Amino acid sequence: MTGNEAFARGAYEAGVKVAVAYPGTPSTEILENIAREYKDVYAEWAPNEKVALEVAIGPAWWGREPWPP
Repeated sequence: MTGNEAFARGAYEAGVKVAVAYPGTPSTEILENIAREYKDVYAEWAPNEKVALEVAIGPAWWGREPWPP
């Protein structure tokens, strides 16, 4: 298991419901692993850092999963 795979597993076991990243980030493999292995986690690629924050901040503020589920 790589470090990024372990990070993805730890996020899942901690109860993460939303994972967002942008292409080119050093942690690209983390979102790839989450999207592939943990189907009950909403995973989305954002075009840049600002959009990633916007996608993640709504569920974080309201304690809900994003739409579409």
